[in-house]
Amino acid sequence: MLVAVYAVFALAAGARAAVQIATRYSEAPLAYVLSALAAAVYVLATVALARGGRTSFRVAVAACSIELAGVLVVGTLSVADAAAFPDETVWSMYGRGYGFVPLVLPVVGLLWLRRTARAVGGTPAGGGRPVGGGA
Repeated sequence: MLVAVYAVFALAAGARAAVQIATRYSEAPLAYVLSALAAAVYVLATVALARGGRTSFRVAVAACSIELAGVLVVGTLSVADAAAFPDETVWSMYGRGYGFVPLVLPVVGLLWLRRTARAVGGTPAGGGRPVGGGA
């Protein structure tokens, strides 16, 4: 389910950013580039969460951490200086335009990764699968 939500957000953020950059880039370049960055992070997280293995686990942790930092930084900046963001990004106002899912999603992702690492005896395994490919 987590992978599916990330995939939906990758598609939604990517499509939105592509349209905004292609049609209205000069109106709010920072906002649109940040939305494209968010989409790239969502794609990376989706792929890393769907795959198994140590490298994917580390990439997923990094992607979720970058996403959380992005939501917190951009969310805080958009509240503190709304004029700097003439149009919303995925992470503006802590993801208000997306029902605050961008704020909750990386926390859930990191907690899930932590739980799945413990479930296999402390060995990080993305996707909840043991590194050795066992059951």
